[in-house]
Amino acid sequence: MNREDIIVEEIINSLMAGEITLITGILWYIIALVIGAIGGAVGGMIVGGKHMGYELAAMMGCFFGPMAAAPGVLIALIILLFI
Repeated sequence: MNREDIIVEEIINSLMAGEITLITGILWYIIALVIGAIGGAVGGMIVGGKHMGYELAAMMGCFFGPMAAAPGVLIALIILLFI
């Protein structure tokens, strides 16, 4: 095994064990932002799709979704780090 395989294996083991390290915290944060963007786009299409057009509503929701999710996820990761 080379060094890159060992690093990836350590990250996967940390994720499976539920350990919050710097790398896994960043990875969970990115995953949460992507899911927030998807949820914001869907929510924007549902709420304002007929009035503004579905594409514009999805773009606005995709922008504002992660803005709502980011602080909550960051605070939750910090709390989980100390538990």
